Amino acid sequence: MADGSSIEVIPSGAALGAEIAGLDLSGEVDDASFGKVLQAWADHLVLRFRGQGLDEEALLRFSRRFGALDPNPTRPVKVPNHPASNEINVISNILVNDAPIGGLGNSELVWHQDMSYKPMPPKASILYGVETPETGGDTWFYNLYTAYETLPDVLKDRIAGLSCKHDATRNSAGQLRAGFEPEYANQDRPGAIHPLVIRHPDTGRSALHLGRRPNAWIVGLSDAESDALLDDSWAHIEKGGHHWAQQWRPGDVVIWDNRCTLHRRGTLDPAQRRLMYRTQVGGGAPPVAA
Repeated sequence: MADGSSIEVIPSGAALGAEIAGLDLSGEVDDASFGKVLQAWADHLVLRFRGQGLDEEALLRFSRRFGALDPNPTRPVKVPNHPASNEINVISNILVNDAPIGGLGNSELVWHQDMSYKPMPPKASILYGVETPETGGDTWFYNLYTAYETLPDVLKDRIAGLSCKHDATRNSAGQLRAGFEPEYANQDRPGAIHPLVIRHPDTGRSALHLGRRPNAWIVGLSDAESDALLDDSWAHIEKGGHHWAQQWRPGDVVIWDNRCTLHRRGTLDPAQRRLMYRTQVGGGAPPVAA
């Protein structure tokens, strides 16, 4: 329906996340329906669309409604990209002739934000479940607005005005990307520098902006001081309950706001096949300090 009235927004009841029912993403999404999706995304940070039957063209078309797409991140050596599109990131544990068809495999991933090592990280990621495991492999999401709001005042004061370098050399599974050395001093490590607390460009709300813990460095601090402050910040994340888990079914499409959420994958049984397609929506501007 052109007025978007067939769409239902069903909140998860957790710290973030909602399901959008009544919208078929395989065709053109009208402006009224998309406006309702955008409002729900701003309200809930992560949206799920179940039962979708998308080919690559439909996935790209829907993804581009949110903005121009970033190309895929640099892969580790011998990990292929999608054969037809440099905007579709293949994430899979499937092997063909003992060679992977996609990235990240069976590794249990750490909390992270996608491609935060770039000067302009993607504002959104969209993940489509082509082939999903019957059990396990859930994707967990974490609300970084709430993480900042619940941060103890003493820790807020310690991180105020500070920026962090986000490591570009390894992916969220810890694998070395092609073209980088295994080890760097923190000052020399490739990667973008972003504020530890950012202001969301659309909502104006403040959010922690941590990227991921491994190889992160707070600019201007000694290695020991940086590690201590980052460890305290991540300890706040680990003990907080501001999260929601997406339990995958084939045909699920999930979009998350990469500027104000973390995500990670839970344990995956290597015997269960997993094939996901991910797109990355360009951010348009670097993160700005709150």
